[in-house]
Amino acid sequence: MDINLTIIGQSIAFAVFCWFCHRYVWPLFANVLEERKRTIAEGLEAAARAEQKLESAARQSAEQLDEAKASAAGIIEQANRRSAQIIDEARQQAQMEAERIMLAAQAEIEQEANRAKEELRAQVSLIAVAGAEKILGRAVDQAANEDMLRQLAAEL
Repeated sequence: MDINLTIIGQSIAFAVFCWFCHRYVWPLFANVLEERKRTIAEGLEAAARAEQKLESAARQSAEQLDEAKASAAGIIEQANRRSAQIIDEARQQAQMEAERIMLAAQAEIEQEANRAKEELRAQVSLIAVAGAEKILGRAVDQAANEDMLRQLAAEL
């Protein structure tokens, strides 16, 4: 009977030990395991969210890069149009300046021609008076014949 009583005592002690472990020790381990399981799950979720954010950021950066390229192309095109416009304006101003210079030169040429004609008329009238004096053999009064000289100059 010693063996049986020992086995029963050990069985009761084991049962108390199991009940104690189940009641007090196992919940602590279960809580630690559950906390660990929850931490790992949260870490995996955070990694998945971070990966999604990374993909989203990559898409946004690609979109912004495309927008920046399009904007740069637009700015370059606008600059090219503006430079062409400036060149055209400069060309037009140069043509207008050339025309103005040509008109001024033509006006100056006409003035010089008119001055030369007037000088020539004056010289012709003097030569005519001198010739008339020689033909007549006497001095012709220039003041008396001024009308005649004006008519002669006008005809020339």
